[in-house]
Amino acid sequence: MSTATIIWKSIGTGLVACLLIGAVVWGYRMAPSDDPCASLEITISDRDERMYLSEKELCDLLRADDLYPVGRKQDLVSLHRMEQTVRQHPMVRTAECYMTPRREVRIKLTQRVPLLLVQKPGELYFIDTDRKVMPYRETVKDKVLRVSGTVSAQTASTHLADFALWLRDNTYWRSRIWHVQVEKPNSYYLYLRGEHMPRIVLGSMYGYERKLNKLRTFMDNIPQEVQEKNYQELDIRFRGQVIGRK
Repeated sequence: MSTATIIWKSIGTGLVACLLIGAVVWGYRMAPSDDPCASLEITISDRDERMYLSEKELCDLLRADDLYPVGRKQDLVSLHRMEQTVRQHPMVRTAECYMTPRREVRIKLTQRVPLLLVQKPGELYFIDTDRKVMPYRETVKDKVLRVSGTVSAQTASTHLADFALWLRDNTYWRSRIWHVQVEKPNSYYLYLRGEHMPRIVLGSMYGYERKLNKLRTFMDNIPQEVQEKNYQELDIRFRGQVIGRK
């Protein structure tokens, strides 16, 4: 027998062995397992910063849809449906669901983050950082900009969300402005923290950064006790002027 024939037979034997092993492994992976799901672990990535919902609440949500995995055979566990159900929770922003080789189902999620709170007669809701309406919950303790008056959800999620994002990143104003009142379209009033601080007449949202820079210059040069005692309103609508009204 030639050397070439021996080498070919060796390669052929090795190839058959690899194919057989691969078939066994593939069959093992494809075969449904009768072993039940061992555990469920829920991880809320931002729970140290905020805690709007509990693990028990999510488990109850899965049980209500007959999706709770623990004790259920692996082939009867629908990770896709579990993920969809968790994502539908009004406080959940993102969710990922998967199973480990040890038959542990894990759910990783993030919560929605409020940006501003809208308060109207008969309505109370948040706009979140994705500019979507977020239902009000007492468990949400974040200090966010409050908005009241004749404001629509569309205005809140556009112009006012822009303002709230700018305010959040402004180290000077974010601790001073706490409330925006909308009396009619393009008529905005700002309220500053402090017991007797004057109301700020902003007018439209157009050029609010320029207007507030002008107000800051005024406030830095006028003692606070003078602002509180002498003015009920500070009008910053007009270019180059701050008009005080008693």
